[in-house]
Amino acid sequence: MAKTTITYRNTLDLKSKGRWQPVKGLEGMVEELTLGMDDKTGEYTRLTRFEPGADTAAFGGKSHTYPEEVFIVSGRLYDRAFQMWLETGCYASRPPGEVHGPFRIEQGCVVLEVSFPNKTNE
Repeated sequence: MAKTTITYRNTLDLKSKGRWQPVKGLEGMVEELTLGMDDKTGEYTRLTRFEPGADTAAFGGKSHTYPEEVFIVSGRLYDRAFQMWLETGCYASRPPGEVHGPFRIEQGCVVLEVSFPNKTNE
């Protein structure tokens, strides 16, 4: 099966609030909304929303065995691994194994993430 498809909708509109799910362990700080998923390959596209004041330091940095792309849709977040603010419009294509985070957010931030779990280092 191919990646799921949806018709146009405004995912940031208040009417879409109920579609967002809290990220396990980060409830009250971070929510996610899966936009598309390929059940065969595991590839997915999702939005991650960080609430104002969110800080993921307790969870440390993170890395994956697969590549991912991220784009800051709105707001900004501080990535401690890179010691820099990622602001609206910033894009990264992360290679497998690259450590990112933990993150600190002041005013809130929405990130678009496209991940490719079937393209591992192994």
